[in-house]
Amino acid sequence: MYIPGLFKLTDSETIRQFINDNGFGILINSVKGKIWATHIPMLLEKDKDQKDILTGHLSKANIQWKEFEKSQEVLVVFPANHSYISSSWYDHENVSTWNYLAVHVYGTIHIIEGAELKEELAKIVNKYEFDMPNPVSVDRMTESFVQSEMKGIVGFKISISEIQAAQKLSQNRDDKNYLRIIEGLENKGDPDSLEMAKIMREKKQIK
Repeated sequence: MYIPGLFKLTDSETIRQFINDNGFGILINSVKGKIWATHIPMLLEKDKDQKDILTGHLSKANIQWKEFEKSQEVLVVFPANHSYISSSWYDHENVSTWNYLAVHVYGTIHIIEGAELKEELAKIVNKYEFDMPNPVSVDRMTESFVQSEMKGIVGFKISISEIQAAQKLSQNRDDKNYLRIIEGLENKGDPDSLEMAKIMREKKQIK
């Protein structure tokens, strides 16, 4: 991903938190010479050697997994907040642009099965069920039901080789125009604009 130096995010803990907060990613690879993408939740974890990996699963009916056996390189895109920035908000002539946050993860993918897959399922269910009024748990499901469901999916883990992260939040603007952009976003009032304004305020600790 092309990232101008000013917008490159390199802090590993911030990137990890970003992936944890925006875990519904896009898994991309080549299937029979065609680019293929699937939108699925994934977890950022550590393997037994304390190296970063992504885990997840997809439907067995999705032919994308058949290429995993070749241990090919894949790309996972984690998009998040974004919003249009109008040049009418500046105090000078300029071009309009777009603010956004995104992380790209590259790595080698491998299929996981059996107990390893069941553990991955338990973790991802627990992540999204923890604050539910009546949370479900793989551990409390009958073994026959879990095994039956597992027959319809293919689990995977991605050994991460590279992470690229962009955080474009008008860092190239002076304080006056930075605040004008925030006000412009808040005046637009749509959820994406309001969330971007919030992120920009938090970035520079503006109340």
